[in-house]
Amino acid sequence: MILKCFCCVYREVEEEPKISKKNSSREYPWEIYTLKEILHATNNFHEDNKIGEGGYGSVYWGQTSTGTEIAVKRLKAMSSKAEMEFAVEVEMLGRARHKNLLGLRGFYAGGNERLIVYDYMPNHSLIAHLHGQVDEDCLLDWNRRMNIMIGSAEGIAAKKPLQKLPGGLKRDIVQWATPYVQKGAFDHIADPRLKGRYDRAQLNLAIMIAMRCSDTNAENRPPMMKVVEWLNGGLGRTKQVSDVEDMVDEDEDEEEKL
Repeated sequence: MILKCFCCVYREVEEEPKISKKNSSREYPWEIYTLKEILHATNNFHEDNKIGEGGYGSVYWGQTSTGTEIAVKRLKAMSSKAEMEFAVEVEMLGRARHKNLLGLRGFYAGGNERLIVYDYMPNHSLIAHLHGQVDEDCLLDWNRRMNIMIGSAEGIAAKKPLQKLPGGLKRDIVQWATPYVQKGAFDHIADPRLKGRYDRAQLNLAIMIAMRCSDTNAENRPPMMKVVEWLNGGLGRTKQVSDVEDMVDEDEDEEEKL
C-alpha cells in the first residue's frame, strides 16, 4: 500500500539558499527547509535541545526565526532502509491530518542528513505526566489510566507474544509489587498521588492481570486479546477480578509444590 511512496517523496536541497521554499504542490503543504535554518533553530543540535532519542535517531526542540516552536527528528546514518523509512514517514505524515498526530511542517534532505520537522507539542509524554515535571497536577485520573491500559493492550495485541530481550536481570516493578500482591495490600501499589480516587475493584483486576502477564512461565501468560477482554470487562463488572485471582492462586500453589 505504501510502496508507491518510496520513489518520489524527497528531493535533494542545497545548503546555500537562505529562505525556506514552500512546496509548489497544493497536495503537500510542507516546507523544504535549509540546513542553515534547522541548525539555527536547534542551536546546532545542542544537547540541551534534545528531547528524545531512539533507534531511529534523536529529536530536538527548536525555534524558528519567526518564533515558531518545532521538533526536529534527526535520523541516524543513512542506509537504504533508513532512506525508505524517511520517504514513507514524510509521505504519510504529509497526507495525514488528525488531532492525535503530530503535524508535519517540512523536512531537509541533503548529503547524509535526513531531518523531519514537526509541530512541537508541549503536552509532554505519558511518563512526564505520571512521574515527571507535571506529576503534581496528576493530570491522569483513574479513568484515563484505565483507558491507557486498555489502549496499550489493544495496541500490542498484534505483536509476537514472546520476544527475547537483551540485557541482564534487574529488580523490576514485578519484584517490588509481588509481596504486596501476596498480602492482598493492593492499595500500596496504587499511585499515592491519586489519594484513593480510584475504583478498587478495577485496581485489583489491573494488578492481577499484570501478574498474569509477568508470569515467569511463558506458557501461563494470557494472549493480549484476552488481556484486552479482561480490562474491558473490568470497566463495568468486577467478576473478572476473582476469576483472574483464582488463576494466580493456582500458579502460586504450583510453584510452592515445586
